[in-house]
Amino acid sequence: MKSAARASCWAISGESLETQKKIIIGYAQSKGLDIDPNKIFVEAGVSGSVEFKQRPEGLKLFERLNPGDMLIIPKIDRAFRNIRDALNSLHDLKQRNVSVHFIDLGGDATTNGISQVIFTILGAFADFERERISQRISEVKQQQKANGFWTGGQPPFGYRVNEEGRLAANPERAEVVAAIFRSKEDGFSLMKISDKLNRDFGVKLTFMSVKNVLSRLEPEN
Repeated sequence: MKSAARASCWAISGESLETQKKIIIGYAQSKGLDIDPNKIFVEAGVSGSVEFKQRPEGLKLFERLNPGDMLIIPKIDRAFRNIRDALNSLHDLKQRNVSVHFIDLGGDATTNGISQVIFTILGAFADFERERISQRISEVKQQQKANGFWTGGQPPFGYRVNEEGRLAANPERAEVVAAIFRSKEDGFSLMKISDKLNRDFGVKLTFMSVKNVLSRLEPEN
C-alpha cells in the first residue's frame, strides 16, 4: 500500500458517516492508498446550502491540501452548494495540482475528461434541484401569506401576530389608525397625514406606510 500522507477525505452528514468512511477507505485502497483516520474530515450538522470554503471542516481541509494531494469525496451533491461553487472549487484545487475524486462519479474529476463532463451535468442537476426546493418554499410562504398567516419579519404598522400566527389589528395602535382614517376623510394627503402623525403622536410613518395602513385596515370605532 502507498502512504496515506497525500490522501485526504471529506465525509458529509446526511447519511451514515460510518458507511461513508468505509466507502472512502475502500476506494482509497483500490487506488493503492492507506487512509490515516486523522485525514478524514467530517462535516456534521452543516446545511448543504453553505459553500464549500465557508464550512468549518471544508475550509480547514482546503487550507491543508498541498500540490500532489488526492481529495476523496463520496458524493458531489452533498459537497457543494451549487454548480458555481462546485466549478470554482474544482478549478482552484486543479490549479493547486490537487486531484479531486468523487466516488459517485467513479474517479478523478480533475484529469479525466468524461468525469469532468459528468461532474458538470450532475452539478447542474443538483443546482436545479436546490432551486426547485427554494421555489417550493417560496410558494408555500406565498400561500400562507394569502391565507392571512404571517411568514416572518416585522408586522406592518397597526398589526400584530395573533396566537394562530395570523395578522390581526393591534389594539395598542387603534388610536393612531383611527386618526389616519379621519385625516384621510378630511382630505389630507398621505404626506400631510404622515406629518400630522409625527406631530400629534410622535409616530414616524412614511407616506407609503400610511398608504399601506389605509389599504389593509378598517378604521377603529
